[in-house]
Amino acid sequence: MSEVRPARDTDADDMAEVQNAIYRAGLRSSPVDVDLVRERYLDPEHLVACTVAVEDGRVVGFQSLKRAWPGNPYDVPLGWGVIGTHIHPDAGRRGWGRRLFAVTLEAARAAGTRHVDASIGSDNEPALAYYAAMGFVPYREPTATTTPHRLDVDGVDGA
Repeated sequence: MSEVRPARDTDADDMAEVQNAIYRAGLRSSPVDVDLVRERYLDPEHLVACTVAVEDGRVVGFQSLKRAWPGNPYDVPLGWGVIGTHIHPDAGRRGWGRRLFAVTLEAARAAGTRHVDASIGSDNEPALAYYAAMGFVPYREPTATTTPHRLDVDGVDGA
C-alpha cells in the first residue's frame, strides 16, 4: 500500500533515515539526526506543509514547504516559500516527487504563496532534473555549492 499524507511527529525517525540514505548515496553534504528533522521540517513556526510518501508502512520520501523567515540561509525574500524534497534513493523514479509536489502546490496556493525557492545542490543532478520538470528555473547566480531555482506559483497549472 502506498499513500501521500501530512507528516506527523512520529515520522521523524523515518524522515531522518531518508535524508541519511541520500547522504550515504553522496547526494547530501551531511547526515542529520531526528532533532534536526523535527526542527527543520516539523516545527510549525514557518511551516506551510510537510507531506510524506509512505510505501508499505514506511516513509520513503517527504517534501516540505516553509515561509521564508528573516535571516534564512538561502537568502530567500520574505513572503516566498522555501521547498525541500527528499526521496530515499531506493524509492526514486516511482512518481513520488510528482505526487508530493501536487500536494505542496495546492498548499502554496492556499497559503497565498506566489513564489517558491528551491536551493539545489549544484552537483545534485537528480534534484536539478526533478525541479526543472516541476517548472522551476534558475533565477540568481549560483554559489559555490547551490543553484537557486524559482517557481512562480500562478504560472503553474498543476503537477
